[in-house]
Amino acid sequence: MPRFFVDTPLAATDGDIALPSGAARHVQVLRLQPGDALTLFDGSGPEWQAEVTAMGRSEVRVRLLTAEQPQRELLRAVTLAVVMPANDRMDFLVEKATELGAAAIQPLMSERSVLRLNGERADKKRAHWQGVAVASAEQCGRTVPTRIEPVQTLAAWLATLAPAADEWRGLLSPRAAVALAPFPQQRALFLSGPE
Repeated sequence: MPRFFVDTPLAATDGDIALPSGAARHVQVLRLQPGDALTLFDGSGPEWQAEVTAMGRSEVRVRLLTAEQPQRELLRAVTLAVVMPANDRMDFLVEKATELGAAAIQPLMSERSVLRLNGERADKKRAHWQGVAVASAEQCGRTVPTRIEPVQTLAAWLATLAPAADEWRGLLSPRAAVALAPFPQQRALFLSGPE
């Protein structure tokens, strides 16, 4: 059954909604018709079984039928802080991290980073990566897409990183002596990059 992310809180609707333009276009491309079933999620946790009620040239209306609360998220919130790789490798990283269940990705720039982003260009890339995370969540069945944090320098990010007793922190290294064993904390933060 096709799944679509809707950036409107579905629990607050009256049960009959118009899909956003991107999802509506996707429904049209799939040639769904009134009466066809689909699944919607808004990133808050639940997903809704829905039915197409009307197809227009630019609008698709659906009726929400039932809400379900599937447990597809990791029990602990995992954040991946990563020095951004060059070219389209960051897209691949976002896609796979979303599929693996990462709650958030913190894109970083370091002294040796090839990819340098700031200002409007950084905002556009972040929006693009958030779209990649949403598309990946639609594909893999997650109900909460990975959140992409604003791009920062490694030094600035480390300066703002406060101690957290409920967070396990690890630096990913090929020469690590300690295995990733079960940890008691509710959150985990991993740092990876060329430095």
